[in-house]
Amino acid sequence: MSLHPSDAIFTLATDLDGTFLGGSDAQRQALYDWIEAHRDTVSLVFVSGRDPEFIHAMCSDNWVPWPDYVIGDVGTTVARVDLAADGNRVLHNLTGLEQAIADLWNNRGDQVRAALRSVAGIREQATDFRYRVSYDLDAAAFDGSAKDIVEGMGLDWLISDNRYFDVLPPGVSKGPTLERFITEFGMERAKVLVAGDTLNDLSMFQTGLNGAVVGGSEQLLLDATRDISTARKCKAIGAAGIMEAIAAFDLHPDAIGE
Repeated sequence: MSLHPSDAIFTLATDLDGTFLGGSDAQRQALYDWIEAHRDTVSLVFVSGRDPEFIHAMCSDNWVPWPDYVIGDVGTTVARVDLAADGNRVLHNLTGLEQAIADLWNNRGDQVRAALRSVAGIREQATDFRYRVSYDLDAAAFDGSAKDIVEGMGLDWLISDNRYFDVLPPGVSKGPTLERFITEFGMERAKVLVAGDTLNDLSMFQTGLNGAVVGGSEQLLLDATRDISTARKCKAIGAAGIMEAIAAFDLHPDAIGE
């Protein structure tokens, strides 16, 4: 049974690639061991561009801790991680939180694919996303008219790490969905730390929650968060940057820093 976020002393809401999965093997292991040793007081939420199937496979390999909840697909999926009767973990979509996202998307995936089919510099990703369409981006060949096309459809676009182009429901991304998640579960905002390293994490830092912009972050994210006082620019990379921020914000009595 997942720890209810409102019962946690501290909730880590973290991006995966370059953040929770970033740093050296020893740095990652230190963070993961610390989390596992405090599962009775620490809630773990993955806030990622990755899809639930990827996250389930990754955690099933037993080298990454299972989260309590997943905000995946750049904020368009919300799921709880449960323990099934057979002892395996399963992800259950929280349809109440997802309904507003589905309504905003309004089954426009095929419409998006058709509109962007001839645009240069993007290649559709193979995953069958529900409420977004995502592309691998070739920055050198990218035709910026894709942005205008998406905006003309009343949808949002997002470029991150200069490698990905996401088409999303209007007003939906990691930060807004995390805000709805926090409200739904009656969480204390002061007990939450967000962590990320690329521009698709910006909306998390714009919430005003305590934030770890981990070492090695994309320059565009560093520039965009320069004036956000709650977004700590960590010296340590990836997982070690998260540990640095937990201690710096004094978010847990057993925080050990970098």
